[in-house]
Amino acid sequence: MSKILVLVGSVRKGGNTELLAQAFANGVKKNNEIDIISVSDIKVNPCDGCNACFFTEGNACIQKDDMANIYSKLKNTDTLIIASPVYFYGISARLKAVIDRLHTPMRNQFGVKRMGLILVGASDIPKLFDSIIMQYQLVLDFFHLEDIGMVLVHSAKNIGDVEKTMGLKEAERLGESLK
Repeated sequence: MSKILVLVGSVRKGGNTELLAQAFANGVKKNNEIDIISVSDIKVNPCDGCNACFFTEGNACIQKDDMANIYSKLKNTDTLIIASPVYFYGISARLKAVIDRLHTPMRNQFGVKRMGLILVGASDIPKLFDSIIMQYQLVLDFFHLEDIGMVLVHSAKNIGDVEKTMGLKEAERLGESLK
């Protein structure tokens, strides 16, 4: 049984990213323990790049926001899923703030061994996801993480558009594949 954390990068409740994350969770629940955190439910400030976390007791960040809860969850998480809408060829700014805050020596205490990626974009441009996939691959390589797979959905702009694609089935199958 795996402990999985899904970070959802959309503030739009019931939107396409949330629907994909829920489909993934439906597949996962059969064999694993899952926790979903949406950026719409938390307050995380961007990293200041001050590097205070390298010198504070327990490597704590000096910012007082909801990131402490995420750090705590990551210590007991073996699989991390990043789910985001695509905004100008990148993940959402609020999700990027969370990821940037993982630049801390505390990351050496995280239990994450594998990672997956769920992206949804309004456009049908063939290279829509390429820059995000490159960053994702760099993170996998740097931290020696196993790639559990990706769900990439084009042409889903309005709420519910993802239901007209194979994305929900793909997300559920990705969840089911985890042991």
